[in-house]
Amino acid sequence: MSRIEVARQEWEEGSRRLEAAHDDGRRYRQLVELLELVLDELRKRIGQTYTLGELVSAYGESERWARELLEERAPTPGWPRDLTVVLAAAFDAYQRGAVDYEP
Repeated sequence: MSRIEVARQEWEEGSRRLEAAHDDGRRYRQLVELLELVLDELRKRIGQTYTLGELVSAYGESERWARELLEERAPTPGWPRDLTVVLAAAFDAYQRGAVDYEP
């Protein structure tokens, strides 16, 4: 299994975990707020034209910058426990814009 396939499985799992929180309205809203912060940062860091390979490379470095970002701008306490889910879900959403994306 390639690096890209492994990362995509992690990203899809993050999206599933985020959607599983949908029944808890408050928690889901908090996760979506964190997700939006990470997606905004991804747009700045990756840009509009990228490959899945480039996205996987960025994912490898993302925990550091996402932690710093959310420490500064997270709307709620307790965000560290959600960092993995939010990161994976953000990359899952962002992968669809890759020039070589295939479902």
